[in-house]
Amino acid sequence: MESRLTKKKAPSAPKSKPKTKKRKVTSFSTDRRRKHRHWQVTVYYRDSEKFARTYTDRGRATRFAERQKRSPVVRSARVRQVH
Repeated sequence: MESRLTKKKAPSAPKSKPKTKKRKVTSFSTDRRRKHRHWQVTVYYRDSEKFARTYTDRGRATRFAERQKRSPVVRSARVRQVH
């Protein structure tokens, strides 16, 4: 009966990660992958609290911000496009 010895491999140099291609940045108007845009409404309260809600319809986001601004406890409300 033969005894088979397994040889250990010599430690090799650490492999570097393969180079990946950089994607070019496209604008929202020309990017066909996007089905809709996102609008984030951030409400800032007088007691330094913050609340944010995201909409896919800009009109709804604007109406929500205007409605929140009427409240006496709200300092400001902002609508911005989220990437």
